[in-house]
Amino acid sequence: MIYTPLTKKALSLCFTAHKDQLDKSGMPYVFHPFHLAEQMTDEYTAIAALLHDVVEDTDYSFADLARMGFPEEVISALRLLTHDPAVPYMEYVAQIKQNPIARAVKLADLRHNSDMSRLDEITPYALARAEKYKAALRLLEE
Repeated sequence: MIYTPLTKKALSLCFTAHKDQLDKSGMPYVFHPFHLAEQMTDEYTAIAALLHDVVEDTDYSFADLARMGFPEEVISALRLLTHDPAVPYMEYVAQIKQNPIARAVKLADLRHNSDMSRLDEITPYALARAEKYKAALRLLEE
């Protein structure tokens, strides 16, 4: 990851936004966006990875991110990565495919979320989720 002032701002916001959240296995949620960001190859994808769930899962808005100085290119990718429940999942994924920043983050996100070793118990729900993520990966990798 590239540690520019903007990336450091994203790291700090990511931690603040997610610090009290846990993932499905009870681990601090913030490890997930940090893991994705470490895989990115440029500043904007790293920032988008760090912030990819901030608007969806916290009280922060896209306007807040813009006021904080995050570039429109990153915010546009984050808009695509923020799933509107009214949009069918595969349609949402198809929209992401058109944006290189969003696509890079979503590919890493899907791979990490498909890692069953992160779970304490493999439930039918987890298996169904993994199948959905495999289909999304195929769509993004086409």
